[in-house]
Amino acid sequence: MAKFRPVKYVQEVKNEMDKVTWPSRRETTVTSIMVLIFVFIAAIFFLLSDQLLSWVVGLILGIGG
Repeated sequence: MAKFRPVKYVQEVKNEMDKVTWPSRRETTVTSIMVLIFVFIAAIFFLLSDQLLSWVVGLILGIGG
């Protein structure tokens, strides 16, 4: 069984963190805005789909207005 060596572990973590390419503030902002736009579009799509299906089921079952 391998022995756990905290100092070596921390060194390896630091070496891996140096390899990470972090996004710029602009990239993060643009990506976040795109995500919010797509969430809004998805919410509208599912709202309209739900309303349409509710109306169709109401017509089929005869319980709609």
